[in-house]
Amino acid sequence: MAPRSSLLLNGMPASPGIVVGPAHLLRWQVPEVPTRLIPDEAIPAELDRLTAALDKAEERLQYVRERAERTAGAAESAIFDVQISVLQDAELQGRVRQMIGQGFTAERAFDTVMVEWREHFARSSNAMMRERVGDLTDVHIRVLSVLLGLPDYDPVDLPKGSNAILITHDLTPSLTLQLDRDCIAAIATDAGTRTSHVAILARSLGLPAVVGLLDAITRIETGDRVILDGTAGTVLVRPTTAELAQADARSRAEELQRAQLAKVADAEAITADGVRLTLRANVDLPDEVSIAATSGAEGVGLMRTEFLVVGRASMPTEDEQYESYANVIRAFGGRPVVIRTFDVGGDKLPVGGYPHEPNPFLGWRAIRMCLDEPELFKTQLRALLRAAVHGDVRIMLPLVVSVDEVRQARFLLEEAARELAGRGVEHRADIPLGVMIETPAAVLTADALASEVAFFSIGTNDLVQYTLAVDRGNASLASRFTPLHPAVLRLIRRTMDVGLAHGLDVSVCGEMASEPIMAFALIGLGVRTLSVAPLSVPAVKQIIRGIHTSVAAEAVRLSCDAGTSAAAESLLRAALEQELADHP
Repeated sequence: MAPRSSLLLNGMPASPGIVVGPAHLLRWQVPEVPTRLIPDEAIPAELDRLTAALDKAEERLQYVRERAERTAGAAESAIFDVQISVLQDAELQGRVRQMIGQGFTAERAFDTVMVEWREHFARSSNAMMRERVGDLTDVHIRVLSVLLGLPDYDPVDLPKGSNAILITHDLTPSLTLQLDRDCIAAIATDAGTRTSHVAILARSLGLPAVVGLLDAITRIETGDRVILDGTAGTVLVRPTTAELAQADARSRAEELQRAQLAKVADAEAITADGVRLTLRANVDLPDEVSIAATSGAEGVGLMRTEFLVVGRASMPTEDEQYESYANVIRAFGGRPVVIRTFDVGGDKLPVGGYPHEPNPFLGWRAIRMCLDEPELFKTQLRALLRAAVHGDVRIMLPLVVSVDEVRQARFLLEEAARELAGRGVEHRADIPLGVMIETPAAVLTADALASEVAFFSIGTNDLVQYTLAVDRGNASLASRFTPLHPAVLRLIRRTMDVGLAHGLDVSVCGEMASEPIMAFALIGLGVRTLSVAPLSVPAVKQIIRGIHTSVAAEAVRLSCDAGTSAAAESLLRAALEQELADHP
């Protein structure tokens, strides 16, 4: 057989870096099951097939559980106990066997029952039952894979040092968090955009990534040699010797550039005309803390706490949360740490998932979920109040659209403080409370919100999504997700004006701040505090130190009046390029 020719796939750059390695395909989705009836005489054999599949799936889960306990600890491995208990459930097994007795194949019977169970759990008013949906899905996939004779795709089961490039349709945050970075060197997904959570997590993990490839998983085979270029947004399959040499040269050039950027990491973030900015880091994962603390950042502008809960079998306890928050606070030695309360829902489903919603980004998420689950919310608030004794902590509420939400959250915060005082537990009750501005509603009522809070933080990822009515995770709409749209720029400008009028600190913590041209635009809009991915701190500092705020302000003024995103971007890019040429 003649060797297959090389294949270039174009996607979107999500996390920089160039990696050469073997492809590892992950098809972690419920497979399609053919409809086929069996004669009565085949029923005993089909029941035996079911038993064998359940046993094999349980054996596999026991192995995965033991591995997870060795690598991540007992708490993280507990999720697999829940899945094993689902496999062993007598009611579930009885229902599947009953359907087989009616003439269904084992796979059709198991598929039907699992769909019923998942729908029932998702509709439940009991939060603990809703939390099991993700576990049911994992069991669903594992057992059907055995019954249908499919490969046992596992997100993390690779030899150490594989340097594999993970190829998949999409990754949920919980699956992403299971990746073993000793095995996985880069990520490529068919779905997603630069602001989807797989992209954010890839940047947090320091893994090069390309998203929005659309059909890579059908065009690449496991074991194919691949060059993934997270800077250019390309995946080259089965490269030639010459192409491998070119990739090596680009990789070495990028490494040299990173080394040069590292020299400005500890420099002050001061513009060419002497304006002092504050540059902080976004923190998603525990492993990032040490990187962020030594990145040159002046604290944490956004700690995403939802990644404490995704992929778990149960919600973290107050003590578990306290330790996580305290570790971050201590690492920054008195520098400000802004911690966002749980922003679960949307594409970040906690402890297995919440009810299916037709449009989860407009559904039961973030502050709405927290206020509807006050005991869950107060557990987090108590942990934050306790951790605050270790440093400068500020609490931030996500997706706020009304003053009432702030007041309800403040009431629960005060109640949490009283509970701690009643227990005699050391805590701080005077933590500044702020809100994320990430919807047009929040911008248009910012003057009312300003009277209730200590600071604003603009979440540009969602602000763009809600302003332009464009799903930030939809790869087919990526060209329409344009943060430099004049409408978005005007909303940010209005937020800055309100914040200045009320004497509030206003920062930007969305992914927009990490892009050179967009950081330039934000500075022109008057933003003086930016929070970016830790690895982006040196690059953003370099931009800051090479520009004049007056030039940025004039470029943004013209861009706000531009008719299109393309025109706005063209104006800003020309001004930025001229600035950097004049002040290299």
